[in-house]
Amino acid sequence: MTVAHPPLLIVAHGSRDSRSAATVRALAEVVRAHSPGADVRVAFLDLSAPSVGTALSGLYAEGHRHVVAVPLLLGHAYHARVDLPALVDEVTGSLPRLSVTVADVLGPDPLLEDVALDRLAAAGADLDDPDLGVVLAAVGSSHDAANDVVARIARGWDGRRGARVAAAFASTARPDVPAAIARLRAHGARRFAVASWFFAPGLLPDRIAALAAESAPDAVLAAPLGTDPRVATVVLDRYADALTGAAASA
Repeated sequence: MTVAHPPLLIVAHGSRDSRSAATVRALAEVVRAHSPGADVRVAFLDLSAPSVGTALSGLYAEGHRHVVAVPLLLGHAYHARVDLPALVDEVTGSLPRLSVTVADVLGPDPLLEDVALDRLAAAGADLDDPDLGVVLAAVGSSHDAANDVVARIARGWDGRRGARVAAAFASTARPDVPAAIARLRAHGARRFAVASWFFAPGLLPDRIAALAAESAPDAVLAAPLGTDPRVATVVLDRYADALTGAAASA
């Protein structure tokens, strides 16, 4: 089967929380709406179905021999650097002539930063308030470079308008949310807001919210990036870049 444009497989982390997979599937609908005729599928690295292997095997059975996998990930941590490439190698090793091009991760990207800031404003945070402390909350990684990206975004936001900004992580990395709030309070913050560097609701964003409530009960909590059309735009940008790279190396 020969097609002009290979399927776009959105690969998300997966979660025991059903809201996460539902958000990913809803985002896929937005991507389809922004690229009529595109063959957009969804797969998960763990915990949700279908798995990457199942999705690729299904596409192969339909006759596809080239697939572009776009990781719905915000940094080059373990899942992007190790997990996904290993899964792809395992599947392609058993399916003759199947080629899978893995696109770059979505973050960091200025469009995604804009979405996160808009989510903050929509939640009621006044970013021009010099007494506001903003926590940019992300998952956290054992890979320091991935955490550094989040910290760099926070530094870029800090003082851009009026609010002070600090990064925090839900797991593995430091500082955690209470430590970030304490740091902001020490620098004069009297009111607090939490920006979400997550794509979807789930267990880790819930942990962030609970920790924020303990340290700053009146903190404003922003929603994840979710199904904003700008997220779909970045997905399609990564897909297009991957196709260009694949063509150049052919």
